[in-house]
Amino acid sequence: MTAVKDTTELKRLFDAGAHFAQVKSRRHPSMKPFLVGTKGRQEIFDLTKTVGQLEVAKGIMAALAKEGKTVLLVGGKVEVAALVKKAAQDIGAPYVAARWLGGTISNWSEIKKRIDRLAELLEKGEAGTLAKQHTKLELVKIERERKRLTGRLDGITELAKRPDALLVVDPKHEKHAVKEANEAGIPIIAIMSSDCDLREITYPIVANDTSRETVRLILAELIEAFKKGQVA
Repeated sequence: MTAVKDTTELKRLFDAGAHFAQVKSRRHPSMKPFLVGTKGRQEIFDLTKTVGQLEVAKGIMAALAKEGKTVLLVGGKVEVAALVKKAAQDIGAPYVAARWLGGTISNWSEIKKRIDRLAELLEKGEAGTLAKQHTKLELVKIERERKRLTGRLDGITELAKRPDALLVVDPKHEKHAVKEANEAGIPIIAIMSSDCDLREITYPIVANDTSRETVRLILAELIEAFKKGQVA
């Protein structure tokens, strides 16, 4: 039964174009064991290994959910940002689907102050107290501050503490997030192509991280595993 399941998974990944890696000149040395050949200029991933990695990652996602842990989804590349945001919203998880805000992990106490400040401005705005307490000029400045904070903190306004794990799409692109997580000892699950450093990731899933179909498929599997863990 497992063999049939693995074959089905492999075909789905292949059909989504997950097997296409980067050109050889961009390959990180740590990725060599996961490549099986080339097609044109592009190297090709061994999807049997990807299937195994995906199963491990799904198990981790389910375990994190069962334990009530917080997973922060990170992926700000234009081609995947909307997919990352939707995946996070499906499970009520925090996300960064734009540029990583430096210090989100390494300087969490300062980021939390900004989150609290935004919450305060929104609460007072809804209650109508700002208009009573400030001049028109002050209100203009406050509104600018609110917009700036909203833009920078989009996706993490409900984050009450540092995340317990990161789910990253393309760790090379998200190098600052990866660095902060590693320094804090926070495990990372990552969808990553052959230009990424495998040593930086706790639970790698080697696949075509520039393909929307590939990222959509893998994220869907991981999110489904998380949902199952929530009700386990």
